Amino acid sequence: MPTRTWTDLLEDLYAGSWNPALQRFRSPFAFRGHSRRDHDLTSSLVRLSSGGADTARLEMALLRNFRKYAHAEGAHADSVWDWLALGQHRGLPTRLLDWTYSPLVALHFATEHPDDYGVDGAIWCVNFVQANKRLPRRLKKILEQDGSETLTVEMLGGFRSLREFDALGRDPFLVFMEPPAIDRRILNQFALFSLMSSPTARIDHWLREHPELCRLVVVPAALKWEIRDKLDQANINERILFPDLDGLSRWLTRYYLPLRGDRAAHVGDVDPTLDARHRDLPAGRSRGAAHRRTRGAAARRR
Repeated sequence: MPTRTWTDLLEDLYAGSWNPALQRFRSPFAFRGHSRRDHDLTSSLVRLSSGGADTARLEMALLRNFRKYAHAEGAHADSVWDWLALGQHRGLPTRLLDWTYSPLVALHFATEHPDDYGVDGAIWCVNFVQANKRLPRRLKKILEQDGSETLTVEMLGGFRSLREFDALGRDPFLVFMEPPAIDRRILNQFALFSLMSSPTARIDHWLREHPELCRLVVVPAALKWEIRDKLDQANINERILFPDLDGLSRWLTRYYLPLRGDRAAHVGDVDPTLDARHRDLPAGRSRGAAHRRTRGAAARRR
């Protein structure tokens, strides 16, 4: 049955959260929000190499030069996994994809672009606990020894190169990895990364072969304004998830975006100066005075 209301959407996202062994609601799913339903799970590395470049050689060149030129920023990076996580976090094309443990954070990313409010979005939900059962034996043993359901850069430190990691299995496999707490953004987004055992592999292709591990929750266009307003009230927004002046500016720009089209019709003749949000935020600014936000590459989640 299609999602019809905000409550329906929350029920869909939190489905399967009950853990009978723990007697707690602890979801085994990782979440990734897309503002458009037709967006796939292609990594930034694969997108960069789509013109025909050798993806494996491109990956090595990107990481080698990133390590060379970012040496001062990566003083605490001890392994290829530290550098891979740092590069992904700073916008380097990698085989990694960003995910979150929080379905509400995923909803933020599904509703962060007002230009896409006219089309359905989507949230990918992948059961990483069940996906672990398809890992090579050596990785399973590492997880069992640490009593963990996700790998970390320290746990992967025994693999000195991506080539050594990729050689663990003949068939592609999917790994979820928690990044080091590089900054508050990682912490606030409750983030984790996924990676495939090949620079050219795509998660969506792998999931087609294992459909029992995932579900796609559609975020209807008709609900996006309501979702966005409720997330803002719950303090799930750019100001919190990107806790710097850039994130603050992005939040304010979107928050004061002028109403237009169908959304404005719902407001009717209500005086915008009576909107509670204008009383809650700093004076001297009105929704109509905001500039339309641009969607630069630096603002995109990868």
